[in-house]
Amino acid sequence: MQDVFEEIVRIKQEGGKAALATLVSAKGATPREPGAKMLVLPDGTIIGSVGGGCVEAEVWQEAKKVMAEGKPKMLHFDLTGRDAAEGDGLICGGIMDVFVEPILTQPTLYIFGAGHISFFIARVGKMVGFKVVVIDDRADFANERRFPDADEVIAEDFKSVFPRLKLNKSGYIVIVTRGHLSDEEVLEWAVGTDAAYVGMIGSRKKNKTVYANLMARGVSKEALDRVSAPIGLEIGAETPEEIAVSIGAQLIQVRRAQGPKSHAGFTV
Repeated sequence: MQDVFEEIVRIKQEGGKAALATLVSAKGATPREPGAKMLVLPDGTIIGSVGGGCVEAEVWQEAKKVMAEGKPKMLHFDLTGRDAAEGDGLICGGIMDVFVEPILTQPTLYIFGAGHISFFIARVGKMVGFKVVVIDDRADFANERRFPDADEVIAEDFKSVFPRLKLNKSGYIVIVTRGHLSDEEVLEWAVGTDAAYVGMIGSRKKNKTVYANLMARGVSKEALDRVSAPIGLEIGAETPEEIAVSIGAQLIQVRRAQGPKSHAGFTV
């Protein structure tokens, strides 16, 4: 039988989600002993068991809700038969408590560029629960002293870093390098990843030029349509701090599965 914990490791590595149900207490005659576990995947697949029958069916239903809401829940089942008249069929003879918890992957924010705006984006990203990785080809800018809030700082040429970044659906990419050529280089790679979010700073004129260059090299319009450029929510931001707040707000919006509602897509 597939191991529940091995599957959880795989889910986290791929940036997925699930819900784990654990039988935390059992009194009297119950189908399983405390400690029994059942993992429910987004497609409804079940790994493991907490009892079978109608108990498991209800746990499965609640696990789907826990997965969607991201909040744990304690379930109580009375199997003594006192509720048998209501037709639920729970007559095993015992009492069960099942704790259902979400299995979520911490989102990672990849900030390409280590300039003044990046400094504040890293702080905002960390404040709102992202793991933060800062990447720049200038060691004078990309260092732990300058970015104390970052979980990782990489000072290397962008192209040499791409192969090592195994982005999945929990990855968020913010492109704020020092020039449009570097932005273009990173964006070409970024739209080919499974990242949940790709945003690039710059004016509409500059971004249109970058898009045209990438399309001339074979990048599809559909791939570029998911890019948020200009980046961030439209709040009239001007200073680096304000721009970082607008970007942070958009990251939160996407993370909450609402999808970006401003600056999405482009028109050729």
